[in-house]
Amino acid sequence: MTSLKQGVASATLTLRDAGVPSPEADALALAAHVLGVDASEVRRRVVMGDELDAVVSQRYAALLSERAARVPLQHLTGRAHFRHLTLEVGPGVFVPRPETELAAGLAITAGATAGESPIVVDLCTGSGAIALSVAKEAPTSTVYAVELSPEAHAWAQRNVEATGLAVELSLGDATTAYPELEGRVDVVVSNPPYIPVGMVPLDPEVRDHDPQVALYGGSDDGLAIPLAVAARAAALLRPGGVLVMEHADTQGATLPESLRRNGNWTDVVDHVDLNGRPRATVATRA
Repeated sequence: MTSLKQGVASATLTLRDAGVPSPEADALALAAHVLGVDASEVRRRVVMGDELDAVVSQRYAALLSERAARVPLQHLTGRAHFRHLTLEVGPGVFVPRPETELAAGLAITAGATAGESPIVVDLCTGSGAIALSVAKEAPTSTVYAVELSPEAHAWAQRNVEATGLAVELSLGDATTAYPELEGRVDVVVSNPPYIPVGMVPLDPEVRDHDPQVALYGGSDDGLAIPLAVAARAAALLRPGGVLVMEHADTQGATLPESLRRNGNWTDVVDHVDLNGRPRATVATRA
């Protein structure tokens, strides 16, 4: 048998050599996954000198090989943590990022200022991360969410069912969604595709595993789809309603300026994420 300490140390080196950005954290996360415990328990067992039996060692080695090949950690564990939620994810759905927690928080704050029972719509919901966070943290909200991809929609449906949170989920196009809600919505939040066409992501986890429909913004500046989604948001929102939209860190000036120019929006303000990078625009429906 192999000691857990040796196994995690060797795994960390393997992942570091493969260029994985967080090798020790991923080695611990995969060990926790195969052992059915959390990472803190893995650390405790390392200190206690626990050993790995042959079957667990083989499962661990197989997962490490896939992670070293840059299969996303979340695809291997089947889980992604987002704010106060643990979501089910896998091939076919965009893995929610920590940066997107900013947009969710801004949407929750906007809803809190809209009254006791705000209507919140999440356009391009993906795994359902933002919509479910709003439903959990602002439970008096009425939350709608729409996703274009059938594969991603299926993951979102699994997350709605697994969490038991009240989200009205639809399969469809964000740019035409919810005609019955036009002029009635208090908050629209969106993390749309926004990578400029031709700008291929460097990270293999993103380039090779996130669905392209969730990545590329449909134009050289990446703003064609975000602006089409914003136009739909303008139709859905009541006057004084709020749009929250995530964007690339290179679009912190261009997206707000585009919104200011079209006349639908006032009080357009951009917000930075925890890394100090431009990440989300908030605008009020004129």
